[in-house]
Amino acid sequence: MEIVIILDFGGQYAHLITRRIRDLGVYSEIRPFDVDIEILKEINPKAIILSGGPGSVYEDASPQLNQEFFQFTTKSKIPVLGICYGHHLIMHLLGGKTEPKENKEYGKTELIIVEQNILFDSLEKKQVVWMSHGDQITKIANGFKVYAKTETCPVAAYGNQEKLLYGVQFHPEVSNTPNGIQILENFIFKIAKCKKEWKLEGWIINSIEEIRNQIGPNNKVILGLSGGVDSSVTAALLHKAIGNRLHCIFVNNGVLRKNEEIEVQETFRENLKFENFHYVDAEDLFLQRLANVEDPEEKRRIIGHTFIEVFESKTIELDQAHPDIKYLAQGTIYPDRVETSATSKSSAKIKSHHNLTLPDNMNLKIIEPLRDLYKDEVRNIGLKLGLPEYIINRHPFPGPGLAVRILGAIDKKKLTILRNADAILIEEILNAGIYEQIWQAFCVFLPLKTVGIMGDHRTYEYICSIRIVESIDAMTANFSKLDWNLLERISTRIANEVKGINRVVYDISNKPPSTIEYE
Repeated sequence: MEIVIILDFGGQYAHLITRRIRDLGVYSEIRPFDVDIEILKEINPKAIILSGGPGSVYEDASPQLNQEFFQFTTKSKIPVLGICYGHHLIMHLLGGKTEPKENKEYGKTELIIVEQNILFDSLEKKQVVWMSHGDQITKIANGFKVYAKTETCPVAAYGNQEKLLYGVQFHPEVSNTPNGIQILENFIFKIAKCKKEWKLEGWIINSIEEIRNQIGPNNKVILGLSGGVDSSVTAALLHKAIGNRLHCIFVNNGVLRKNEEIEVQETFRENLKFENFHYVDAEDLFLQRLANVEDPEEKRRIIGHTFIEVFESKTIELDQAHPDIKYLAQGTIYPDRVETSATSKSSAKIKSHHNLTLPDNMNLKIIEPLRDLYKDEVRNIGLKLGLPEYIINRHPFPGPGLAVRILGAIDKKKLTILRNADAILIEEILNAGIYEQIWQAFCVFLPLKTVGIMGDHRTYEYICSIRIVESIDAMTANFSKLDWNLLERISTRIANEVKGINRVVYDISNKPPSTIEYE
C-alpha cells in the first residue's frame, strides 16, 4: 500500500495533516524530522510533507534536515511539500533566506495566486487561507518560482516542478483554509500520483489476522475497559479475533459519570455477551488517595498509579486461574501518542496520559491495535464491528474522569453535584437532537461560591460552568453557538434540581487559545 510520510517539526497540526491525507483515501503516518534516511528509503513513500513547527529555521537549535534528504527525494522523484516551518526550511537549506519580519500574520488572510501551477489547480486567483507565522522568506532559491503572495508576505507559496519541491506559508490542513483540502488533493493526486487505497474494511481484516498471529492460538489477553470509545472498540476487535480468550477488567475509580459503572456492565456482560468481564469496585480507595489533592497533574498521577495497583492485583488473581494470560491490550490511539511521547523531539508534551503499562515483572507484552488510528477512524471501525451507536458516538471523556472536571480538591459531595449537573446537560442535549453534532459537552465544577436567591432565601452555593464545543478531531475547537432557549432550559434545570449550585455560566472560549478540558 502506498504511503505518505509527514515529518514532524513540532507543529501542533502534524497529526491533522496526517488525518487529512487519510481522509483522501491515502495511508499516511508521522515520523520525526530526524528520521534516518535509510528508514525513508525502506518505506519508499509516494510523497513527504514537512510540518509546521514553533522554531525558526535560522536558529542554532532549530530542527533541520540533512542535505542527503533532498538528494534522496530528488533522485527517487518523491514530491515534498513544506508547510509553514517546512516551507521556510526548504528555502533555508537550498539557498534561499528566511528572516523575522515586523508584519506578522495570524488568522485568516487573503492569498493571491500569481503563477499558474499544479498545486493551486482549479482554484480562483484569490483565496482565504489560515496564517500563523512571524518569519518570512526574503530570498527565493534558484530554480523556484513564487506561486502566491499576500499583502504582507511576498512568498506565500512556491514550487520547483523539476525537483518536485513545494512550499506554502499557510496551513491547508485546517478548516479555516476553505480550499485547503483541494490544495492537498492537488499535491497528493496530481503531483504525487497517489492511489486511493486506504480503506477501513481492509484494515479490520488485516488487523484481526495480525492479532491472531501475534497472540497465537492459546494465549490470552487482558484489557482495562473503561466503556469509552477507544477501549470499547479495542475490546470488540480483540473479541472478534480471539473470542473469550479476552479478559476485560473494568475498574470503578470513583470519578466516573452518573450510573456509568452500571451501564458499562450491562453493555458488555448482557448485551454484547462478553463472558470474561471482571468488575472491580475501587471507589473508596481512589477517593481516599485523592483527598485534598488540587494539582491536576498530581490527580492524574495518583489515578494512574492507583489504577495500576488495582489492575495488577486483579490481573494476578486472574493469572492464577488463567496462566495463559500473556498480553496487555490498551486502547491507545494516534493522538494519545502525540501527547504522551511526541513523535518529534521538537513537539511539546501537552499532558500526561492515563495509558500506563504494568510493571515489568508481570512479563506481559503490550498490544495496541488502534495505535495508528484517529478517533473518527476508531468510531467507524466500531460501527463496522457491530458496537451500538450509543457507545460509538459517545463524547470523549478524560482518563482521569471527573477528577479533572472539578477544579481543586475533590470529594464525594462535589462529585455528586457534578454528576447530577452533567446528567441534566447531556439529557437536554439529547432531547434537542444535537448530541451527535457536538464534539464534546460537559459540566465543570468551579470551587467558588456566589450569592443567589431561591424562593425567599439567600443562598451561597457553587458555580457550574458548561463547556460545549464543535470540532473534527480536537486539534482545534470552537464553542457551540447554542440556541438561547436551550441554554436557559439547561441552566434553569441545573439550578433548580442540583443541590449545591446556584449559578451556571457558559464557556465561550475557542481552542486555541483555550484547551477543551479545564485541567
